[in-house]
Amino acid sequence: MPFSSSNRSNTLNGILFVALFALAAKYIAGFPVIRHLQISPLIVGIVLGVFYANSLRSHLPEAWAPGILFSSKTLLRAAIIFYGFRITFQNIADVGAEGIGVSVSMVTLTFIIGYLVGTKVLKLDLETTILTSAGSSICGAAAVLATEPVVNAKPYKSAIAVSTVVIFGTLSMFLYPFLFRAGFIPFDAKTMGVFIGGTVHEVAHVVAAGNAIGEVTAETAVIVKMIRVMMIAPFLLVLGWWLSVKFSRSKNGQAKKVTIPWFAVFFILVAGFNSFNLIPLSVVSVINDFDTFALTMAMTALGMETNVKNFKGVGLKPIYLAGIIYVWLLFGGFFLTKFVTAII
Repeated sequence: MPFSSSNRSNTLNGILFVALFALAAKYIAGFPVIRHLQISPLIVGIVLGVFYANSLRSHLPEAWAPGILFSSKTLLRAAIIFYGFRITFQNIADVGAEGIGVSVSMVTLTFIIGYLVGTKVLKLDLETTILTSAGSSICGAAAVLATEPVVNAKPYKSAIAVSTVVIFGTLSMFLYPFLFRAGFIPFDAKTMGVFIGGTVHEVAHVVAAGNAIGEVTAETAVIVKMIRVMMIAPFLLVLGWWLSVKFSRSKNGQAKKVTIPWFAVFFILVAGFNSFNLIPLSVVSVINDFDTFALTMAMTALGMETNVKNFKGVGLKPIYLAGIIYVWLLFGGFFLTKFVTAII
């Protein structure tokens, strides 16, 4: 056991080792260039982790490995639960029916399209397809992290999915404001916020794209985006049920047990508790800072378990999938936003 009396100190050393890398990631994310590009510590963390995994990982004491595994699994689940402190049900009510309609529709349609294209057209493996589709449809790297334990994917597949989020999410930060100011997107400021929040990958990418247009756009975009974030919980519950049904029979003919991602349930409960405003905003802000650091640790640990040799058998298919999804997000999201805002 990782925390037995004989293993506890080594496990804690492994966790501390990951924490030091996460601190470095947070520091690097504060560099002016990195901050200007809105690259979160989570992304920096996985890059540092992957670099370490493919250079000096062989020098890591094997007894410390359970600490890395704890960070990428258990700590990850706890961080997703506390992610609920970023959301209140009031936020959802404020954005109105159009924001909710666009968010729910985009998450559902984007994941379905991603799944069909990935598995049926590109013949990509199920885990990479699901992780890439989840990252594009919900909330980027955090969604990939939350989905990984449900599908029991190998760390390198999560790293691949996160890389697609970085590529196309970063592109969105510059492309959306350009298209809006050039007159190619004929939306008012609020509707543009709905469009950005409903289609752009990371929260940081949404903030950057929204602020590049204006305050109204930024505020609306963030709220709509948080609705997508909140859909992590029902998405994981449905995904867990669907995977159990899909693989409902094992080799011996016995029905497989339905896996319930309880951390997703607790995520909803935390968001509900946060909606009562029982905790001062200053305290919630501190909780969110700690949660971001925990997510950075989880992402870093994920990178530390990723060997680039595993990427060779995958090729460019995940990029093709993410690119096709991105075209859908841009054009499909535009027409869906236009349709929903017209009828509501």
